[in-house]
Amino acid sequence: VYSLDGLLVFGLLLVCTCAYLRKVPRLRTWLLSERRGIWGVCHKAAVIGTRLHVAVSVSCVVMAFYILMGK
Repeated sequence: VYSLDGLLVFGLLLVCTCAYLRKVPRLRTWLLSERRGIWGVCHKAAVIGTRLHVAVSVSCVVMAFYILMGK
């Protein structure tokens, strides 16, 4: 996370992971029930991932091509 590329990758992975965890019912009640603190950040990332799933998936594909071809 020492560069902008790393920060963007970390953010995309956080959003994708939290959105996946939100889809699993048992994990949703266990991990994403809190809305304050670090679990609140995960909850907000899950909401972003589920509401903007098309934009997040396109961003993941673009970032993958950038990392594989551009770097």
